[in-house]
Amino acid sequence: MQFGFSSFTFRQCMRDGRMSLLDVMDWISATDATHMEIATVSLTGQMSDESTLDSDPELIQGIKSKAADTGLVLSNLVAPANFLTNTVEEYKLNMERTKRHILTADELGIRLFRHDVATWATPGRDIVEFASLLPRVVEACQEIAQFGAQYGITTSVENHGLFMNASERVRRLIYLVDEPNFRTTVDVGNFLVVDEDASTAVARNAPYASIFHLKDFYVRHQYPGEGWIHTDGGAYLLGAIVGYGDLDMRSIVRNIVASGYDGFISLEFEGIEDCLLAATTGLANMQRLFAEV
Repeated sequence: MQFGFSSFTFRQCMRDGRMSLLDVMDWISATDATHMEIATVSLTGQMSDESTLDSDPELIQGIKSKAADTGLVLSNLVAPANFLTNTVEEYKLNMERTKRHILTADELGIRLFRHDVATWATPGRDIVEFASLLPRVVEACQEIAQFGAQYGITTSVENHGLFMNASERVRRLIYLVDEPNFRTTVDVGNFLVVDEDASTAVARNAPYASIFHLKDFYVRHQYPGEGWIHTDGGAYLLGAIVGYGDLDMRSIVRNIVASGYDGFISLEFEGIEDCLLAATTGLANMQRLFAEV
């Protein structure tokens, strides 16, 4: 396995001005981690993605130079997208922006690219609604995968949000898209947002993974206060340092290893503890968990 970080882990530091993305790369390169994936949302001060990475040649060159200087591998580029828009014009803008990010990934030497298909809050509980919208999503993912294939890039969808999160829905999408370079970014924690057992879901989707996000959550079943994610089924989640939360991390790691996967593992943290503490502790826990299998 190749252990590393999502830049989203350091969003707290980048938001308050303590670190730039290039500073983050220096910090990671001083650890035992070997790679970093770039989540474009981490480059902005808002949870909505207003990143201009795809049109910032100076930043792109800075990232390339820093990666060359530090030896840090750039593993994955993560960008949002919404193909369930209200207008054709919005759809075209999302498609064009997604393709520009694929070109950015290629320029940075990144061979994995993850995109969304809907917004986080797109309703997903109604299976009839999901089935009616799925053909639009399939068509978009096929176009993106075919575009990425021209550059030797594997595209993927993450189990993310309410619409495209459950493990069965992700596998169905991969089957219908039917492109050899279309897979899934498996976020081990996000399955809880739709109240699916994380260990079981990881086992089901691991054979289709292009990369894994190792993430932890505290889970409560009564309202604990402000700042917690409300799941589709009524539970509450708060980001935790990997190994400190309520996910059965040992079972999850065993299922990743049992699948035969031997690629990039990105630690992702979105909790309230200091992000550098979370990164340091989480990396040590991640290494220990995999070493124990």
